[in-house]
Amino acid sequence: MNQIPHPSAPPPDDAGRDLVVPCRVLAASAPLRWLRLGWRDLRRAPGISLLYGAAIVLVSLAVSALAWWLGRFALLAALLSGFVFIAPLLAVGLYSVSRDLADGVRPTLARSLRLMRRVIGQALVYALILLVVLLVWSRAGLMIHVFFPAGEGDLRSLLEFLAIGSAVGSLFAALVFASAAFSLPLIAVRDVDMVTACLSSMNAVMRNKGVMIQWAAWIVLLTALGFATAFLGLALTMPWLAYAAWHACRETLDAAGWPALD
Repeated sequence: MNQIPHPSAPPPDDAGRDLVVPCRVLAASAPLRWLRLGWRDLRRAPGISLLYGAAIVLVSLAVSALAWWLGRFALLAALLSGFVFIAPLLAVGLYSVSRDLADGVRPTLARSLRLMRRVIGQALVYALILLVVLLVWSRAGLMIHVFFPAGEGDLRSLLEFLAIGSAVGSLFAALVFASAAFSLPLIAVRDVDMVTACLSSMNAVMRNKGVMIQWAAWIVLLTALGFATAFLGLALTMPWLAYAAWHACRETLDAAGWPALD
């Protein structure tokens, strides 16, 4: 497999760029390799990893406490206003750690925060896109409940509601995953606008469907393990997955045609 050029390599002129960042065809073993590389980065930078992990745990606990106190509507509002806007920034901060380790630079919180400030605009653009998707998703769920009500004691209508709801939810989940798989790691390395990053991510996912289904399954499994430990496990699994995602982007997308971030 060809190696992605070093981020410091001079990029070609804008005229030579494609509409999306070119991608490679991945081997079936790629997700396990990404997890292995992500775990290596976690072991090489345990302090800053656990610092970000603790922040993720605190945000998770705060959202859950607010939802418990105010009810289901607050759960939706908290998820939209909390995770949707904070998660992209935390993710970019973690990606900077893997980038520094790959460049032979000692990762520090100051360097990580500096990168977050540089890409905050692009990260918030993604957060707004995700917010719109989630709002449409929630509205679709309400419409399914209206047109396919699950009557009390009616097993058939309940199964019908669950089947249709799961199918529609899967479509939205697939859209979110495809747009996020490589877009956020990409903006942490290259000077790419968020729309181009999302389109590039979706293109790469579509060209590697089998591998990306396997990668999505690993993400769901490790995230579920984090939730199963009363959120405490997220302090470990979230940095691990973020580092693995950075290596996945670096291996999948050939972004040599876009300027590198300092």
